[in-house]
Amino acid sequence: MSITWMIFEILGTVAFAFSGAVVGLYRRMDIFGITVLAVMTGVGGGMIRDVLCGITPPTALTHPDSLLVSIGTALVVSFLYPFFRIPRRGKILISFLYHISDTIGLAAFTVTGVLTAFYTWPAYHYVLPTMLGLITAVGGGIIRDMMARRMPVVLYMDVYAIASVAGGLLMCALHGKLSLSLVSWIAFSFVLLLRVAAIRYGWQLYHPHRRLRR
Repeated sequence: MSITWMIFEILGTVAFAFSGAVVGLYRRMDIFGITVLAVMTGVGGGMIRDVLCGITPPTALTHPDSLLVSIGTALVVSFLYPFFRIPRRGKILISFLYHISDTIGLAAFTVTGVLTAFYTWPAYHYVLPTMLGLITAVGGGIIRDMMARRMPVVLYMDVYAIASVAGGLLMCALHGKLSLSLVSWIAFSFVLLLRVAAIRYGWQLYHPHRRLRR
């Protein structure tokens, strides 16, 4: 894989591992449970992606950098959490960092999923790369939420999976027209800004139940 892929892989791993650790903290898990959630969030989507691409064993097991980064992130969050636990501002800060990290992870893993498709199956131009980007971006979060006994955010959080799909399609459209590194950073920035704008302005998808409440 390229340097660009590695940069986004590590960035996404740290971001998602942090979000997994925070969910474990809010569920009052011990350090082992927090680490499990961090690891599953950090490498789960990538492992699903690799299996679908025929990369077995998954990269996270043959080159355990992401695995170790996830564990390290969980340990750091666990030991620093008590310093932010009591003050109200500490809780607000942790909540803010959770949403930011989850958004960064979504954007970064969208890029790595699409890049993996480009490298592994170059003959496929839109559907396969976009779907692999989506699976990589949301797979770990789905595992995290199911293990924490809550509805996966991808099923109800507006402009979440859609942001990943849009970023994947943008990468496919620009592929071959610009350098792959530039395309990756453009797509990453696009997903990041789209998700932040959706949170800031409350953009929502169509909800049938809202009309039934009249």
